[in-house]
Amino acid sequence: MASERTPEFLTREHDPADPSPWLALYLDRSTPLPDAVKAAWLADSSCASRQYLLPFLRPLARAFIILIQVIKTFLPRKWSHSKFLHRFLAWGLEHFVSPEANWLILRHFHLGAQVLAFIGRNAPVRVETTPLTPQCIADLKDEMFVKHDLNLFNFVIRLNGALREAGVDMQAPERVDFSMIRDPGLRLEDMPQRKRNFLDLQSAIELFTPLYQLLLTDNDFWRAANSLQLDETIGIYAAQILGAPQHLILVNNKHPLVPMSTLRAGYRLVLHGLSTEMLHSLLMQLKAESQAQAAADAAII
Repeated sequence: MASERTPEFLTREHDPADPSPWLALYLDRSTPLPDAVKAAWLADSSCASRQYLLPFLRPLARAFIILIQVIKTFLPRKWSHSKFLHRFLAWGLEHFVSPEANWLILRHFHLGAQVLAFIGRNAPVRVETTPLTPQCIADLKDEMFVKHDLNLFNFVIRLNGALREAGVDMQAPERVDFSMIRDPGLRLEDMPQRKRNFLDLQSAIELFTPLYQLLLTDNDFWRAANSLQLDETIGIYAAQILGAPQHLILVNNKHPLVPMSTLRAGYRLVLHGLSTEMLHSLLMQLKAESQAQAAADAAII
């Protein structure tokens, strides 16, 4: 991470009489997040826009969601402008959203693709995936957000359809394949860093969610909002493959059998991103341990 992007809480002396909660979270090792990701996440969470702007944006955004739902009852059922939506989202991210938030958004596509590939490769039945790996904000114009949601549901359908057809259940393989798990190679310093790139991740999501609802069909918006709860489903698959149910502690978006209100979609989207980061970090750690063990075994031979 470039020095000019060092979070403020890492530059201050620790004051026992006034400890920084952000420093405490950064130093905490109870989650597997790497330091660079944690620093970016906390820099975004501790910025001024989240502290002063988000409390005003959130109720307004939720009011607009309700209003738009009423308006859409009078619009054609298939009314949708997905391409325009994605061009607008990419423009907004490019010009107004912070480098940390943009970096985390791009990472999310890569990490999600790797996690699905991990499950598809290690499941008792092979399931092909459609990875989305945008390299820059402009790549998101290709309807990446909608495709991301479609990928999740299609993966669950294909995987479980194949499991049912084969008459098998998810289980730990003899040898877990971590070959698809890697750092995506995206750099924070490559993100747009104009003075107007100030908006934090949660504020941006709260602003964009009503637009998402307005410019997509009800089915697309509902699917997008409820895909966030597939975190638990994906977490269960990973835990079954790893033979380690304790890793479900990383799940925090609740099971999709009980759909949550779309009013909290913005907040849940941030949780979704955090869940993906933590699961991927865990898989990176396990991959490193697996490689170290393989090297040790080879040395003995």
